[in-house]
Amino acid sequence: MTTITTPQPPTTPPRSTQPRSPEGVPLAVWPVAQRTAQWQRAGRYLPECARHPGKMLPELARRIIAEYCEPGALVVDPLAGIGTTLAEAALLERRAVGVELEARWVRLAAANLDHMLEGGRRDLAEIRRGDARDLPAILGDLCGRVDLVVTSPPYACDAGMIDKQAWLAGGRLCPPDTLNYSTDRANLGHARGPAYASAMAEVYAACHAVLRPGGRLVVVTKNTRRKGRTLDLAGLTVTLATQAGFAYLGHVIALHAAIRDGDLVARPSYWQTVQVRHARERGEPAHLVAHEDVTVFSRPATTLKEIADAR
Repeated sequence: MTTITTPQPPTTPPRSTQPRSPEGVPLAVWPVAQRTAQWQRAGRYLPECARHPGKMLPELARRIIAEYCEPGALVVDPLAGIGTTLAEAALLERRAVGVELEARWVRLAAANLDHMLEGGRRDLAEIRRGDARDLPAILGDLCGRVDLVVTSPPYACDAGMIDKQAWLAGGRLCPPDTLNYSTDRANLGHARGPAYASAMAEVYAACHAVLRPGGRLVVVTKNTRRKGRTLDLAGLTVTLATQAGFAYLGHVIALHAAIRDGDLVARPSYWQTVQVRHARERGEPAHLVAHEDVTVFSRPATTLKEIADAR
């Protein structure tokens, strides 16, 4: 007889004491990949999650939640994917609501929550289908009560599950159903350039509308290369979020390389290795990106009532 045990979540990450830059913006480096992504999910998340091309590291989600809100807080992810933020928030005793546009990922996120959360913790997390730009309408009476919005939007570049064998045989690099999160061209995963910036500006405005005064917005991005040029996605995020009314609080470097005996040990994927090699062959000064950028914002009080309540 095989005994099935429920995997226990890791211990709550400690809050960090963050040094400040001369400009007053807190800076931090978080080693969130001491274990690989596969091992962080193994035995906890459903195997079907591997079909999603853009999953947040569970340890990164836990670290953000522990750092920027207290137990009992309300956490929202407007681009919820497979529900990583929701599951990790519930395991840390926060209430969590996720919004996801694609029906297939909504079903998978709900199945993940059923699989990972037991008893009362399952009641702490839910997934709703909808467009992140319509967040106030989707959340309804939760608007203005959200303590923390955590999300990792698409990176304005192609994303999909790599099928190395098919590619080497002359086929597609990524199965069409995994490319850019959806076959629907209207999905934000397909947006590039000004269209991407315009859509994300709407998303951040929606996040501002649902957060309570003093609530936090935390966005995980990664700078990418396109046609030989680097897209400063972290910088774009700061610009769009501040234009939406947020105050910029800090920047965290979330290491995707392990730290071993004082050295960084990168674990590049096959695709990352090939891309860097080809770029260097073209004479481009490309290097392996082994981190994600975590930008942190606050929703200031803007009305006399909000200012009085904050006091």
